[in-house]
This record gives sequence, C-alpha cells and structure tokens, in this order.
Amino acid sequence: MTDRPMTPMLDRVTLPADLKALSDRELHQLADELRAETISAVSVTGGHLGAGLGVVELTVALHAVFDAPRDKIIWDVGHQCYPHKILTGRRDRIRTLRQEDGLSGFTKRAESPYDPFGAAHSSTSISAALGFAVARDLGCDGGDAIAVIGDGSMSAGMAFEAMNNAGHLKKRLIVILNDNEMSIAPPVGALSSYLTRLYAEGPFQELKAAAKGAVSLLPPPFQEGARRAKEMLKGMAVGGTLFEELGFSYIGPIDGHDLDQLLPVLRTVKARAQGPVLIHVLTKKGKGYAPAEAARDRGHATGKFDVLTGAQAKSTPNAPSYTKVFAQSLIRAAETDEKIVAVTAAMPDGTGLDLFAERFPRRCFDVGIAEQHAVTFSAGMAAAGLKPFCAIYSTFLQRGYDQVVHDVAIQRLPVRFAIDRAGLVGADGATHAGAFDVAFLANLPGMVVMAAADEAELVHMVATAAAHDAGPIAFRYPRGEGVGVDMPARGIPLEIGRGRVIREGARVALLSFGTRLREVLLAAEALAQRGIGPTVVDARFAKPLDRDLILRLAREHEALITIEEGAVGGFASHVAQLLAEEGVFDKGLKFRSMVLPDTFIDQASPEAMYATAGMNAPQIEAKVLETLGVAVVGKRA
Repeated sequence: MTDRPMTPMLDRVTLPADLKALSDRELHQLADELRAETISAVSVTGGHLGAGLGVVELTVALHAVFDAPRDKIIWDVGHQCYPHKILTGRRDRIRTLRQEDGLSGFTKRAESPYDPFGAAHSSTSISAALGFAVARDLGCDGGDAIAVIGDGSMSAGMAFEAMNNAGHLKKRLIVILNDNEMSIAPPVGALSSYLTRLYAEGPFQELKAAAKGAVSLLPPPFQEGARRAKEMLKGMAVGGTLFEELGFSYIGPIDGHDLDQLLPVLRTVKARAQGPVLIHVLTKKGKGYAPAEAARDRGHATGKFDVLTGAQAKSTPNAPSYTKVFAQSLIRAAETDEKIVAVTAAMPDGTGLDLFAERFPRRCFDVGIAEQHAVTFSAGMAAAGLKPFCAIYSTFLQRGYDQVVHDVAIQRLPVRFAIDRAGLVGADGATHAGAFDVAFLANLPGMVVMAAADEAELVHMVATAAAHDAGPIAFRYPRGEGVGVDMPARGIPLEIGRGRVIREGARVALLSFGTRLREVLLAAEALAQRGIGPTVVDARFAKPLDRDLILRLAREHEALITIEEGAVGGFASHVAQLLAEEGVFDKGLKFRSMVLPDTFIDQASPEAMYATAGMNAPQIEAKVLETLGVAVVGKRA
C-alpha cells in the first residue's frame, strides 16, 4: 500500500482564518510554500520580489495570530504585500499582478477587505494605524491596528510624527519595524546607524528576543534574559532606545525568519499589550531565493524571469531611457561646473543618480525617503551658491510641495527640479502617475516649467537648468525609453519661454507640451491624408508661456488644441488664461485641450493607459476633426 501524496499546505488556505487550524509545524511548511508561490508568481508578471520574500514568515505569523480583516494589518510600503495577497483570497489572481484589469502591485482598499489602507508611497502606515486605533476606541468596528513599516520608511519625518502622537495618546497600537537594512537602495542616515547598533551589540545578538523594556510582554522563557539585557544596557553608550523615549514599549530585535520566535512574541503582544508597542524584526530582503539575495538591490524590482536561474527576460531598447539621458547630461554639465550637485530621496537607481554618484561621489546626496528634506536641503545649498539638481519622481515630489512653495519659490532660489516619471507610468498604476506636477508648479510665481518632447530636448533642458540662476526651474520627462531621435553632443541652453514650430500648416494648430509630440505628429500625418495639414508646435515651456507664438497661432488658425500629459489645471489652463485675457475668444477661435481625465487610471501598459485617457494619435486626430466639424468617418483624401 502506497502513501497518499500530502496535500500542499497552501491549498488548504483560502482565507487567513484557515491558518488558525494549522499547527506551528504546519505553519513552517506553509511559509516555505508561500515563498515558492511568490517567486513563481512574480516570475510570470515581474514586480517587486525582494521585499515580499523578506516578510514571508512575518506574513504567516501575523495572519496566524491576528484576526484580519477585523484586525487591520497595514503594509508600508505595499511592495511587501504579495504574500499577504496570496493568503487573503487572491491566490487565484496573483499572476495578474500589475497587469491591466489585474491585481494592483500595492495594497488597495477597493481590491479586498484585507487591505484596510492603500499604500504605494512610504511612511504612512503608523499614522493610518493610529487613526484606526482611535476610531476603534471611539466605537467604530475594528480590532487591533498593526503597522508593518520598513526601516527605510522610518527615515521619513511622517513616521516619527505619527509615533510621537501615538506615544502621547497611549492607544493600543502595534508597530512592526521590518528591519532588512535596505529599502530600495541601501539605507542611509543616522537612523540606519542607530538600528545597526541596536542589533550589533553582543547582548542583542546573544539573546535575540531579549530587549530593553517591554519585559512583561515577552513569553516567559525570554523574560529573565530580557531583564539581564536591560541591566547590561544601562551602562552602554546606546542608552535608552529612541522608541521608548517616544512612548513605545520596545521588543527586539527578533529574527523575522524564525516562526518559533515570531509566533510567541506576537501571541503575547496580542494578549497583553496595553499601549503602543514596537516590535523590531530583523529580516533579509530577497530571503530564500538565491538570485534575489545576490542582487545588488536584493531583487527589489524585476521583470519576468526564469525561476531556476533568475535570469530576467530582456528586450533590446530602441533608444536610451530618459532617465539615463538625464544622468549622462548632468554628468557632462558637472564636469565643467563644479558647483553642480545632485540630490535624490532614496531613489539613486530610479533617477539615474547612481551614475552621477559613481563619477562625483562627494557631490551626490541620497537623503533617504525624505522628500520634504530633499527640497529644503537643496534650497539651502542653492542659497549658499551651489547649483543643486533635486531629482524626484513627479508623484513623490507631491510630498514636498510645501517646501517647494515656502523654501524655494518664495525665496526665488535656483533649485533645479528634475522630475522623472512624468505622465502615466504603466504597471505601478495610479499611485505613481505623474499627473499633477505641471499644475502645482506652474502656478508658483517665478517658477520655470519645461517638458521634454524627446530625449534630445531633455539634453538641452538639463543644460538650460544648469545655466539658469534667476530662480527655480523644473523639467519633466517620462519613464521608459526615448523616441530614437539624433542626440546632440552637448546640450545648448534654450531661450526661456520660447517654443518651436515643428511644421507649419493651416486651419488648426496643435500645441504639444511633453512627449505626446510623437503622437501629435502621427495624428498630423493621418490628418494630411484627409486634406487637413495642421501646424504642429512643441511648446517646451508651460511657464513662462511663449505669448507671441501662441497669440500668432490663435490669429492665424481657426482652431487651437493643446495636448499634455497632465491633469486639468496645467499647461492648457495657462494657455486658456492668456487667450481669455487677450480677448482672443471674442474673435471666434475654437480652443480645445487634451489633458488626463478627471479620474485615476489603473495599471496597464502606458499605451493602453493613454488610450484610456484618450491621448493617442487616433484620439488626437478625432479631436481635430470634431473641433473643425469634419465627420470622423469617411474616405480619406
């Protein structure tokens, strides 16, 4: 008689409640299977691999101990949530991650009741969890609030603002510090050094779960060791923990890959915690998958890959990426101008400043996940006479907007903002779309705002920003590769506030701002086959506008249509304001604008997202025909 094959443990889990029926030994097996399933899923879709692999055991332990969705588990950032999604009823869709009509790559309230709070940016979890805790104590339905925050996310001021408030309110709140010594890039700053000291010292290494404070919360076997560690620590230079000073009971560090440590600590905290508790968990990003563990970024973000080898599917680019063009242009500028410095907020690879740092290590600064500080730090350097390039994704620059206004614009300081990921970005979806920067920057007095139509234009805009000392200046460019135009040997500073005419035509003028220019030209070719030859202009500047050029276009054409990769309130709004003030509309001009729609667009390919937005060549062509009153259907000339 042969033994029947054992049913995989993961097949027995549909929802977190199913974990309650498993023994601790079975939870170990479940964690192994969950890690394998996560690797398999991401190999098919691509995505954020390393962070999820680092929290497999923690995810299993949290769902085995707590009672989601009544207990609110908030992941910070959402990069860590793939194993969580598998255990919360979404395993059958996990291979749709980051795909059109598929699962989001981040936590998303609309997707599942097990995602109580959406997170794709960092450092928000403690604030949100405290909000849930207060709502619970004021009578709203809910149990424990658990924030799982990475050590990289703890570098942001918002995390400490939340902890300070939580310590004051003394609400029951559980914060799990997932300390993997790495966020997207290796960690920087004093907090990282502090955390390193916490677990590098002998008593912590030897006792693991023993830590200063929170002794009563630990399982009995650990309590005596914790007391001894506390006594030993009194005389150490580290002194009391930062977290205890903020009002938290501190437990740790403990091994985040050891369920035999995680489970008893979490069970005891759940049973006995009274106020805010911080559990310091040590994990390894990319844990359990050798190619991820060996990668410099620990498998942070990958394309589709072969599970056996880790080799990623690669395509040959048709043109260099905008990010690389920016980095190379900035390096060339810095070679002849020693005042040029660069600042990034924990995204050296994503912004291309890793290349700048290799060439000029003393002139490149990664400030961690701290966009507000990055902006004001740049402002301080500008006030002292340096030429800072503050390279931040459009969606992340939103976090530093008050500093852009108060510390840069009002003081007219020449900070150069290099805004990557402008427009729609594909698989990262709505949370990372660069939709609003033109609107929130172009309304600031003295701000110069440019958008590159192609990679060659980006080279010139870097040179323009380097030469501009009269005040703040920003230039935006998208994710991905350029359009394949001939590249200049060096950038030539542009005349501020001057656009360029690409082709002269009649009846209708198409005024493009940014990289939709390629689609505008395709639309113009299609229109020419209908006997309509539009004028095509690359505006280059949203502020200051090229008044003379725009007013000439208005005088000489029946219709004027603007096209931009941004929300309402941006370039088109400034053009409309100009035309209204000059009385152009009174003379019968037909003015239309094509902007991103007033909705958040979910993840898909950039081409599909722009089709949804109605901003690809066929839609531009249709807009022209509609504006001119020409039937969309019909035989082309």
